Amino acid sequence: MQRHYRLITHYSSLPPLLITFIFKMHLTPDSPILIQGINTSRSSIQATKNMKYYGTNIVACVSPGQGKQQLDSIPVFNLVEQAIDAVGTIETSVIFLPPYQVLDAALEAIDAGIRQLVILTEGVPPLDMIRLVQKAEMTDTLVIGPNSPGIIIPDQLLLGTYPQECYQPGSVGLISRSSTLNYEIALQLTQAGLGQSMSVSIGSDLIVGSSLIQWLQILDEDDQTEVIVLIGAVGGSNEEEAALYITEAIDKPVVAYIAGLHVPQAQLIGHTNSILTTRIVSQNLPSGTAESKMAALKNAKIPLATRPSEIPSLVKKAIKKKR
Repeated sequence: MQRHYRLITHYSSLPPLLITFIFKMHLTPDSPILIQGINTSRSSIQATKNMKYYGTNIVACVSPGQGKQQLDSIPVFNLVEQAIDAVGTIETSVIFLPPYQVLDAALEAIDAGIRQLVILTEGVPPLDMIRLVQKAEMTDTLVIGPNSPGIIIPDQLLLGTYPQECYQPGSVGLISRSSTLNYEIALQLTQAGLGQSMSVSIGSDLIVGSSLIQWLQILDEDDQTEVIVLIGAVGGSNEEEAALYITEAIDKPVVAYIAGLHVPQAQLIGHTNSILTTRIVSQNLPSGTAESKMAALKNAKIPLATRPSEIPSLVKKAIKKKR
């Protein structure tokens, strides 16, 4: 199923912080996919094989010094430019490289004309991400991650490391900052007979390439999505901003859950020691706590689950009300 959107997140009544950039997302089961960094670990090799077996159209891998080899019949090249010369247009690159190599790999892909990047690596240096986000804005490039399991369109496309058994096709769109919570809630939905249209984790590092707002708009425009589930966490002001955006720009029903209600204020969250703390990220700002996020969502009249197990019933109510 083709998904091709033009996203404009310059929304006049939102704070200046939310003015971002325009990009296009184009994903189909036949979209040509590149893998960068298959020689970094056994897990990257296995993940590449899993994506291929799921049906993802991986046309090439890039691993400097490993060119002219093959991985499970996928040709391996030393440079992105060489891969494109050999196989033709590539729309998306999935990056597995170590943190301090991610920026160079991402810039190489962008310079070669690739406009969708999925960065699975955790702990990418914040200054590197600032440079990458600036480059992405200048080139209309969509960046997912870092520290993300990627994107899954059940039974069609896998870009990353999602546990496939948790997902089945359907009409519920999932957006999260966390990876494991995404899996858990998808499984809850699947067990309740509620399949998913698309699932994306924007990543849980300090600086990530795309926002909850951008993905809310993508799912709002997606023909296969009927209800959106927003999975938030403490730290930053993403969810408060998303709540405002939902009230003003999103037509489809949204159900939300905020993790971390009982996390100590200075406690690091996430599975990578990412510096997402209420005290650091939200210093001197009246936002960032689970309570402030929940209050913003309630003020926006968004149904809010107090635990993941409540989400399927809230989704069913939203679907019933919509119909």
